[in-house]
Amino acid sequence: MINVERGGQRLAVRVDGREGAPVLVLSNSLGTTAGMWAPQIDAFAARFRVVRYDARGHGASSVPAAPATIAELGEDVVAILDALGVARCAFLGLSMGGQTGLWLAQHRPDRIERLVVCNSAALIPSEASWNDRIAKVTAGGMAAIVDGVLARWLTADALAAPGPAPVELRRILSGIDPTGYASCCAAVRDADLRAGLGSIRCPTLILSGTHDVATTPAMGRAMADAIPGARYVELDAAHLSNWERPDAFTKATLGFLVAGGTHVERDRHELGMSVRRRVLGDEWVDRATARKTRFSAAFQDLITRYAWGEIWTRPGLEPATRSCMVLSMMIALGRWEEFRLHVRAAFNNGLGPAEIEEVILQSAIYCGVPAANTAIHHAEAVFAEMGRPSDPAAG
Repeated sequence: MINVERGGQRLAVRVDGREGAPVLVLSNSLGTTAGMWAPQIDAFAARFRVVRYDARGHGASSVPAAPATIAELGEDVVAILDALGVARCAFLGLSMGGQTGLWLAQHRPDRIERLVVCNSAALIPSEASWNDRIAKVTAGGMAAIVDGVLARWLTADALAAPGPAPVELRRILSGIDPTGYASCCAAVRDADLRAGLGSIRCPTLILSGTHDVATTPAMGRAMADAIPGARYVELDAAHLSNWERPDAFTKATLGFLVAGGTHVERDRHELGMSVRRRVLGDEWVDRATARKTRFSAAFQDLITRYAWGEIWTRPGLEPATRSCMVLSMMIALGRWEEFRLHVRAAFNNGLGPAEIEEVILQSAIYCGVPAANTAIHHAEAVFAEMGRPSDPAAG
């Protein structure tokens, strides 16, 4: 945990992911903390240097004495970026966090490379309902609103379903300081970012929930229509779509964040080289790099960026599963040099002789016995070179 000070406020910041990776800032919703990103953090941190923070008045950040403004919430992010030495970042925010991102893209566009606004709106009505909520938490604490807020965060089916989401979200919401919550309610109540939507120039994704009654799909579509070139995605969820539909949320947002742009291509190459070394080993990659010629340079760049930086890093399959698939394909194609290379790689991805044996047996049925027989000989030769026992029972 890192503490960043700005104007007498303490902002609690957490950083995950590889140093040197492109930076992604995650901004929490009203009534949650940086912990709200638990369903996504592993996938995001595999591709980005992820900066999460507790918005002022929430979690481990200090509680402001006066009502906050959306400009203050935006400048808090700038202060965090400055403290971490980050010039520009991708930004993803949900609800209040989404409004924070809209403000940054309008007023500090030099700091935002790509923007994802989830379950939010440029204006979230109504003033009367926000004043009523502020009055309730001021008089009765968070307990006065917890049930009503949870009913808006998740659909009835999601609330009734087994699993950790309802319990964990109730715990997070109940633990928010009522004064801090009320302060940020005022920021959301007073925020009207509609006039500046047309000025946003960074690539933008708007994500809404079909069943979100707080920030409706109509509000999301209106933002997407007003922001030049913005994309729109709708998930079968209520307000906290990243908890109700975590896999779909991760796929939609991560797919947008890693797409397009010269800087993204550079980052993809760096990430691809990192993954290539982890899977294939430094020795092999160093040899391949040393053999690179002017004629083969473009091909080496292609496979580093797209095979390793794009496909091998997608969150949908575990590396071990990808190794099984590659081994099977190499057997089917009879590409024995690549097969031997990926037998070695399979060990780096958590497979052993027993799992590789199963892959070869499966391939015997679908690729043919002669191909599987050749694969066994090559695999045993690699095991011997690596000093690994070929007998699974001996390993």
